[in-house]
Amino acid sequence: MLPALRLASPWPTGAGSSSPAPAVTAAPPASRAEACSYLPDLCAPMAVLGVVLVAELMAITLALARQSHWVNFFADLGSTSVVLQWLALTSAAVLCGLRPRLAQLPLRQGSALAFAAVLLNLLLVSEALWWVGYAIAPGVAIGAWLPADHWFFAARNLAVGGLITGGLLRYFYVSEQWQRNVRREAQARIHALQARIRPHFLFNSMNTIASLTRSNPAAAEQAVEDLADLFRASLADTSQNITLADELDITRVYERMERQRLSERLEVRWDVGVLPADAMLPGLTLQPLLENAIYHGIERIAGPGVVEVHGSREGATLRLTVTNPVPSAAAAADDGRPGHRLALENIRERLALVFGDEAGLATETPSGQFRVTLWFPYRPLRR
Repeated sequence: MLPALRLASPWPTGAGSSSPAPAVTAAPPASRAEACSYLPDLCAPMAVLGVVLVAELMAITLALARQSHWVNFFADLGSTSVVLQWLALTSAAVLCGLRPRLAQLPLRQGSALAFAAVLLNLLLVSEALWWVGYAIAPGVAIGAWLPADHWFFAARNLAVGGLITGGLLRYFYVSEQWQRNVRREAQARIHALQARIRPHFLFNSMNTIASLTRSNPAAAEQAVEDLADLFRASLADTSQNITLADELDITRVYERMERQRLSERLEVRWDVGVLPADAMLPGLTLQPLLENAIYHGIERIAGPGVVEVHGSREGATLRLTVTNPVPSAAAAADDGRPGHRLALENIRERLALVFGDEAGLATETPSGQFRVTLWFPYRPLRR
């Protein structure tokens, strides 16, 4: 695997200063020894419930397999449930307590330690259950739940528990590897989609600067500074997700650059005050929508136009709507510009990769307008 690359301040803040070559530094290579980090959090409430249910299903299965009639079934089920629940819950507690320590060990050492810790716990709990049943309270009903042979009881529990523990540890490892591969594939697809959208934005920005160079040199210089600030914000961080506040800053910088070119023909009305600034979303999600609204809407109509950016919140779901005017059908046919479905599909796919079915994008065409609405769950981005 190639080491991760980090871009360090690719552009200066001032337009007049010299532009040094981007400093590319390689992140320190990861340790070759894979860490034992595949164990789930067995202290979580849902995990504890899962342990209880699995242990009880095993108890029912064993009781059904041992009994040939219903006379002693429920007594056998009760004794088996007590033994299996104690063994399962205490083993889960041991793995939960060792989980931080195991995550620091190499894979083989951590797995061996986890397996040995569970076996030791099974032996201790089996001893405790047998002595409670026979030594401390002889003749009590619990004594009938345990076999008379002390060593057979311990050896049986160790054998069965060892087989189940080995199988579960293997299952946890394979499941974690599969989930890691899914995450890596999703991240690779996100980066590929973002790579397709960044050059398009760069070319449009450079065209804006070129159009201002002769007509308004001061505005062109300001546009260069805005472009430097924008790309510093969007490229300095190699993570694929950013906060909504950062995305709004990027989009407003782009608006300022386009306003330099279009002057009074462009007006953008913002109404996003109700949205939380720390909400997470994929980078360059809102900016391409504004770019489409200007390129396919404002530039194609004869007079000035207004783009409206509206935000709303419905419980844990956030919505962003971008509305722009569109030319008449005849004017659009004469214009000959390609549609903007590629950018919309790009954004829709990146939202699905990050949020799954909880996010989406839809379009509407009310009279004389084009409206894009995207929604995604509110998930604060912690830094």
